[in-house]
Amino acid sequence: MADDFGHLRRAIARQWGPVRLGNEVQRIRCVFKFGHDAGLIEQPVRYGPAFKKPSRKVLRLERGKRGPRMLEADELRRLIDAAPVPLKAMILLGVNCGFGNTDVASLPRRAVDLKTGWIDFPRPKTGVPRRCRIWPETVAAIREALASRPEPRMEKYSGLVFLTPRGNPWRICERQDQENGDVGLRLSDFIGKSFSRFLKDLDLHRPGVGFYTLRHVFETVAGDSRDQIGVDHIMGHSRNDMASVYRERIDDARLMAVVEFVRAWLFGQLGTT
Repeated sequence: MADDFGHLRRAIARQWGPVRLGNEVQRIRCVFKFGHDAGLIEQPVRYGPAFKKPSRKVLRLERGKRGPRMLEADELRRLIDAAPVPLKAMILLGVNCGFGNTDVASLPRRAVDLKTGWIDFPRPKTGVPRRCRIWPETVAAIREALASRPEPRMEKYSGLVFLTPRGNPWRICERQDQENGDVGLRLSDFIGKSFSRFLKDLDLHRPGVGFYTLRHVFETVAGDSRDQIGVDHIMGHSRNDMASVYRERIDDARLMAVVEFVRAWLFGQLGTT
């Protein structure tokens, strides 16, 4: 069996890069671990010495080869100026609040207060609380997106800020019945696809740069505000240290200062009041 896992890893490596290879290896290991923990498999699976994730050195070399996953201020302004509704609002949320694909697609209307300019929305991936002050430009773009939002295809989608032209979420896992009777799930990421096409239209596309890059942009730029605690809170990052355990709140003024720092970087004098 160990040889089979070795063959599988080599087949995956020929098709995908180191990061995706590592993720797939981890997923496969998790499935078999669950099977053993649940009593579905009598003995732990022997993967052999080859079936492991790429080393950190390999990942660093791959990252260096691709270059920074970054979009600069002038590139982002081009994107924002040319973006259609509702993609403009999504891009602004990515840069303003460090929102990724899932964050944007699952953002509920009740989490957004356009009057006060705040979003309170725990990160879907981890449940970590987040609070972010949204810029006037972001508020205006969200209002425009809501004004032209299609009718939801299903009632359960009615509370979302963003819906596709067909009334579906912009990122969704769909059930698929296979011909052999098996049931699988397919992830449809319309945000990622639309943003990638948009980058190509503006000649800004390059390997490793996609919608999730906007989260990298926020973390990178906001880090220069010298308030990493505020940045972590907006990003929805949780640190396993005692200070995080004892900290009960973060003053809104700190969160505002962080996002205004990013706004000044993005818009310059045009974005100041």
